[in-house]
Amino acid sequence: MKAWQSYPIQKHDNFYYRGTWKKSIFKKTLAIVGSRRHSTYGQKALESLIPELVANHVTIISGFMYGIDSLAHQYCLDLGGITVAVLGSGLDCLYPPENDDLYSRILDQNGLVISQFEPDFKATVWSFPQRNITVAKLSTLGVLVIEAGLKSGSLITANLAKKFKKPLFALPGPITSSVSTGTNELIKSGNAQLITSASDILSTKQIPLPLDTPTLPQAESNIINCLKLEPLSLDELSLKLDLSVPLLSPHLSSLSLSDLIEEINGKFYLK
Repeated sequence: MKAWQSYPIQKHDNFYYRGTWKKSIFKKTLAIVGSRRHSTYGQKALESLIPELVANHVTIISGFMYGIDSLAHQYCLDLGGITVAVLGSGLDCLYPPENDDLYSRILDQNGLVISQFEPDFKATVWSFPQRNITVAKLSTLGVLVIEAGLKSGSLITANLAKKFKKPLFALPGPITSSVSTGTNELIKSGNAQLITSASDILSTKQIPLPLDTPTLPQAESNIINCLKLEPLSLDELSLKLDLSVPLLSPHLSSLSLSDLIEEINGKFYLK
């Protein structure tokens, strides 16, 4: 048995988790995303930013993947900070497998590993973009992109940050580096704030959780309209909306994080 399997799986709203779920963990959070094939420059820059963030009690949120995600979790833990890993798989289907020790470290140091998917769900191509919704939603200080190419998955999270009206930060990089083309474009287009130190992030006004969501995607509006009539289970919503459970779940996660719905005894209710 893996060390992390000794921690029981629990549920909070529409999320499965291992660890201890405390509201204080989400009081001041920063989502950090970046390239799976990071450069030494990106690694060193991240290493220089984390100490001040941890010293200011910022919880680091990331997606547990290779590269910048894993480094963000590791550097935070090295300094005694709290980090939350959001998986693109179920909690019992570790991916990537190389992060076995990191999974245990996060739990041993009072962090959280969470997923919107059933514990035995294996990661797919579509589940990682769905995970990015949660990563972006959980940030109160915003989303920081360390390195990203023009077609990087990190830019999906960057776009979600803008959609959810979260501050977006980007680390400038060498114009000769392929993993800096995306971040440099975010800055150049005015979509992201250039950062050179952690203080650039800490000086930003927080957006506390839960969030107000003035406008909702059509699928989420449809869910709200159904729940206005009566509480419904996941399967019942799936049938009423003619939407498969894997496609429906991310929208329920989004509405739960926005504090618009809650799950009680297997049924979803409007708050």
